[in-house]
Amino acid sequence: MERLAGKVMLLWGVRRIMLAIAAGAIGALALPPFGFFGAFFVSFTLLVWLMDGLASHPDGGWLARLRSAFLLGWLFGLGYFVAGLWWLGNALLVEADEFAWALPLAVLGLPAVLGLFYGLATALASTLWSDGFGRLAALALGFGIAEWLRSFVATGFPWSAIGYGAMPMPVMMQSAGVIGLFGVSTLAVLVFSVPALFGTQRGLKTGIAAGLLLLCIHFGYGAYRLNITPDGGGEGEAVVRLVQPVVDQSRKLQNADRTDIFEEHLALSDAPPEAGGRRPDIIVWPETSVPFILTENQDALARIADVLDEGQVLVAGAVRVEYIGAGSTPRYYNSVYVVDDAGQILAASDKVHLTPFGEYVPFENWLRDWGIDNLVSLPGGFTAAAVRSLLPLPGGQSLYPLICYEAIFPQEITEDITRATAILNITNDAWFGDTPGPYQHFLQARVRAVETGLPLIRGANSGISAVVDSFGRVSDGLAFNQKGFIDAPLKDATVPSWNNSARLTHFCLILFSMFLIAALARMGFKTGTN
Repeated sequence: MERLAGKVMLLWGVRRIMLAIAAGAIGALALPPFGFFGAFFVSFTLLVWLMDGLASHPDGGWLARLRSAFLLGWLFGLGYFVAGLWWLGNALLVEADEFAWALPLAVLGLPAVLGLFYGLATALASTLWSDGFGRLAALALGFGIAEWLRSFVATGFPWSAIGYGAMPMPVMMQSAGVIGLFGVSTLAVLVFSVPALFGTQRGLKTGIAAGLLLLCIHFGYGAYRLNITPDGGGEGEAVVRLVQPVVDQSRKLQNADRTDIFEEHLALSDAPPEAGGRRPDIIVWPETSVPFILTENQDALARIADVLDEGQVLVAGAVRVEYIGAGSTPRYYNSVYVVDDAGQILAASDKVHLTPFGEYVPFENWLRDWGIDNLVSLPGGFTAAAVRSLLPLPGGQSLYPLICYEAIFPQEITEDITRATAILNITNDAWFGDTPGPYQHFLQARVRAVETGLPLIRGANSGISAVVDSFGRVSDGLAFNQKGFIDAPLKDATVPSWNNSARLTHFCLILFSMFLIAALARMGFKTGTN
């Protein structure tokens, strides 16, 4: 290992650049659908050795080393995000004649921007770099801060945070309930970097002890949480039917086919339960599944009423329109409705966190002049709601709606979550085809269930649709591109480990601990006592 580490440290020029990109790309194997979290051990070990190579050339000056560290992290991030997010380009091919020109921006441009955060991480780590275990803490500190910043800067995009690679299964998800996604990400970088110590030997015993301790706590706490909680519920639970119609995205964009699409949803909703199954109480359709402006189409509401049995409700994604005044441009909202068996709209909630370039154009006045527009064509795009509204149901339940990619933001969960009985995540991942995207999205939504202690109802047009308990375990679901429906009981909520505020406090304490370890190691290194 020492010989290999030495070779990596001494790399320069093109070979160093290519290895930095490759190291990041290897890490993407830890994400769904692969879920090989061991890939991050290789990825971060190489990154530590590449950082060591910068520290071994002190003659360039502090600013030059900072710049080199930033470039190294950016290259690492470029490889990671290109390998992990290339599937975003698939959305541009749905209407290729109009948007194919933007493919390089999605496949390379966005990863290049996201890579800046990892450049910041390594630049920050370089200021506290030493030659022992402390440098791993410095790297963990940098990445923890970078992932946190990535969740809100420029509206945020925390997709594929490092922590998700450390949570591929429910037993490994439970730590998120205590320290949150960003706390898991910080400690994960520390653990994933431990093999680098075999290449330099200094701090090896400390690193192995710390890494094994954190892994034991991570797995041990998860096993404890799952084993003390029964996987099941009583007969009085509400039964949820998830309708997965698998409507091709190009077909959804053709207005001429709207009635047929609507009837396909109704037919799946009206199908009898499987033998011995209970009639569903709640029927869920995916995001924008209603192909009409529902408030302006009484015939559509009447058809829903025809299909629903007494006491049943439909929870469906739809576009909502709002007219401010005569002659004004209408406002469109990406919404979810609750409709009862009489065809009455009982409740509605609008999307708060819109998708850039999908639902609105940032810097609209400037970018539209360059021909950059939304993937979804509406006059002026969608409008973001000021607040998120809970969806009360007749049976006493209350759903906390997260529409599409809102589920990837831990901070989207407000205190209102305490009044909800389940999280509702409706989405339309058909834009991305059978790529890693829908699988990654599903994992992130499951982690929100663990953090909040609430079961998750997830309805997707093409998949993955599932009912998930509050520990991230899938009760029942439909695979990607599997047309049909499932009826599954909605599990009871559990008491979450901690609330959002407490998880943020724990994350800050972890960051402070990493800083303290790195700073003490750095001072020891400078005085020759490390």
